[in-house]
Amino acid sequence: MRTVTLYGRPGCHLCADALEIVRRIAADHPFLLQEVDIEQDDALHKAYLERIPVLALDGEELYDFFVDEEDLRERLSRGGTHYSPSLG
Repeated sequence: MRTVTLYGRPGCHLCADALEIVRRIAADHPFLLQEVDIEQDDALHKAYLERIPVLALDGEELYDFFVDEEDLRERLSRGGTHYSPSLG
């Protein structure tokens, strides 16, 4: 199953907007959703604070500040798997 990771923080209205879009898409294209609160990790906070929300699909960062709903739907409809070096 595909994994969508949303990096954000509490109180971020853009993050809430992105989450709403992601949940709407999930109704048509199932995936595992991981919500990551960047305030819980100093390195993530430093890396993402000026960019949130950041959305990644199977580990590939796709969007900063907003989610392109049409593009994400298209990517999820294509399916696919994430390459893992450990699997060769």
